[in-house]
Order: sequence, then C-alpha cells, then structure tokens
Amino acid sequence: MSFEWPWQYNFPPFFTLQPNVDTRQKQLAAWCSLALSYCRHHKLYTLDVMEAQESPMFNNKKIERKLSMEAIQVVFEELRKKGNLEWLDKNKSRCLVMWRRPEEWGKLIYQWVSKNGMVNSVFTLYELSNGDDTEGEEFHGLEEWMLLRSLQALQTDGKAEVITMDDGKGVKFF
Repeated sequence: MSFEWPWQYNFPPFFTLQPNVDTRQKQLAAWCSLALSYCRHHKLYTLDVMEAQESPMFNNKKIERKLSMEAIQVVFEELRKKGNLEWLDKNKSRCLVMWRRPEEWGKLIYQWVSKNGMVNSVFTLYELSNGDDTEGEEFHGLEEWMLLRSLQALQTDGKAEVITMDDGKGVKFF
C-alpha cells in the first residue's frame, strides 16, 4: 500500500512558511498531519532532523521543493506542543515521534489481551511486540520505549504491572 500525499504536497507555496497568521496555522496543521501520517505509514518512531529534510516527507522532488530546516523545526515544535514529539537531545537534532500516544497504544494492547482471554497472563516485552501471537496487530513491531510507556499507562489505570524478569522486563495484565 503506497502512501497517499495530501493535495498541498504538490502545491509549491506549501513548502514556504506563510506570513499570514491564519494561513500559517492551517499550513502547520497540514504539515503536522502529513508528518504524523507519513511516520505512521512507514512505522517511524525516531527521526533525525537532517535526514528528515532529505526524506520525501519534507522534500518533493517532483516539484523541486523542500521545506527549510527552520520550517521543519517550527513543524516539529508544533508537534511537541501537541504531545506528538519529544526531543532526544538539547540540540533538537533527533526526536521521538508519537503518531499514536502511549495511552492509545496501551488501549489497543489491552483490547488484544482481553479479546484473546489473556488477562492474568505474563508476557515478555519481546513476546508482545515481536511474538507470533501479535503478528498482524497494529502494535506488532512497536519500539521498546513506546511499548514501555504504553504499559506504564496501563499500569496507572490498574490494568497491568510492568515487572522485571530474568531476561529483562515483562508485564502482567489484570
């Protein structure tokens, strides 16, 4: 399944931050939506800002337009304010992208556990994110940092407990 680009992606002015406040807000909303959709489609959880500028997400070779580093920082800052992005360093060169929040992942995982009658079961983190049983589930392949945050959200809700096992971390569902 190929990624579907929004109409704005082929509109050259989209690649230049607009000076009008209202227009810029709409433009930033469109860029945020595009970035999250692109990351979701490609299952990207970590981005390097320099690499991002060269990726198709911010570089439309067909119309020979690329979003500037400054504009990418503005888009990323907007995503950070919305809770969809966290910086990994002070220089803001690498970030974590959360196209789905930890609570949402937790809910999906718990639905799967309940649907399959696995409440009161213990899993390793590997079994949950990479096991044969979760193949085909949206959370299959979820990076460990996001998986842990999702399970911590479930722990806060009293639906799970993150535990330490001989070979690392695991989780017990209630």
